Amino acid sequence: MHVFANTGVGVGEFLLWCLWVFLFIVWFWLLISVFSDLFRRHDIHGLGKAFWIIFVVVLPFLGVFAYIITQSKGMAERNVKAVKDQREALRQMVGVSPADELLKLDQLKASGSITPAEYDKMRAEVVG
Repeated sequence: MHVFANTGVGVGEFLLWCLWVFLFIVWFWLLISVFSDLFRRHDIHGLGKAFWIIFVVVLPFLGVFAYIITQSKGMAERNVKAVKDQREALRQMVGVSPADELLKLDQLKASGSITPAEYDKMRAEVVG
């Protein structure tokens, strides 16, 4: 049975093609992640960054996988820091402080809108 009768493409070929497209998108996302992490790093300077860029461009698979394996802890820490910085910048822009958010959470808990478990989880997010 052919999915596209006029093209002669079968279901298996179509699914294989979909898999290749998915893998290409994942690969592109990995490249973007590696390059964005590399350019926002402050612990290595020009020569180190140039080495990683050349390594990733010349040997893409090996370069990306080596970067992810050797720098994964630092990537995670930089991502967490970036999220916290963005959250703090948004709070300053909007004018809402963590104390305001905790007050709202207390009100929601007192009114019974959220359970104590939900309160604890949300409070940990605001404080942490």
